[in-house]
Amino acid sequence: MLGFGEAPTARLAHEALSKRIADNPHVTVVDRDQAVAAANGVGYRRSLNLSLQEARDLGSAIGCDFFVLGEADTLRRSPSDGPSYFESYASLFIVSGRTGRLVMWEKQIANRPTAENAERALLAQLSAAAIDRYVKAILRAAEDEKAERAARVEDPPTVIEVMPNEELEDHDTPTPGPENPSPSRARPPRPFRRLKPAYPEAAAHARVEAVVDVLVDVDEKGEVSRAEIARWAGYGLDESVLTTVKQLHFFPAMRAGRAIPMRVLLRYNFRKPKE
Repeated sequence: MLGFGEAPTARLAHEALSKRIADNPHVTVVDRDQAVAAANGVGYRRSLNLSLQEARDLGSAIGCDFFVLGEADTLRRSPSDGPSYFESYASLFIVSGRTGRLVMWEKQIANRPTAENAERALLAQLSAAAIDRYVKAILRAAEDEKAERAARVEDPPTVIEVMPNEELEDHDTPTPGPENPSPSRARPPRPFRRLKPAYPEAAAHARVEAVVDVLVDVDEKGEVSRAEIARWAGYGLDESVLTTVKQLHFFPAMRAGRAIPMRVLLRYNFRKPKE
């Protein structure tokens, strides 16, 4: 448990979750001071937008199978169409220390007339039912990872050429390769048209700015055969990117006049909505 920040609400949410998760017989919680010291040692700076490698490094340093991080606070809201109120929230991210994948994210929100009542309501929402949901997600992910490792031993994945990173800046298309590549150099796949991922309501409410990277396997026909998030952000942004990428159609990668399958890294930048 890496905590939810330094705000009073964050500390209370961390204490409540740590205690309730530790009460589950299927889970052992690493000492908080040990976990934080290990995270600091690998340069973790409380980011909620990690690549798979960064998350694996973090899990390896702590020595855990899964870790929990996020942010929590209490804010005063002053809507234009109603009276002011206080919002206490906790954004929770459960991450696999083995694969670096985001297993689950969730945002709990409690709105009340006073800060104290909002905070109290939020802590009540982090109840046994919520903890049970989180632990089930962890145990399910552990089983899925075990099955995935076994499947890779029995049926190793097909090796596919990886193209040097291509960026999709601001939902843009990847930069095309040279028009006349040498016979030994491949031209990367190019999408027929641009598709812009939706900015989810959850991300808009939290005013999230993040980068989502996705590894995409494009076959020799220019169709997407596989897509996996390589840098996650939560708040529905990862799902939005995957939905968009699976709708893409490409001119296939080419080498010496022949279409070939290729894996490319696509990057999407999400910015806060304008006021």
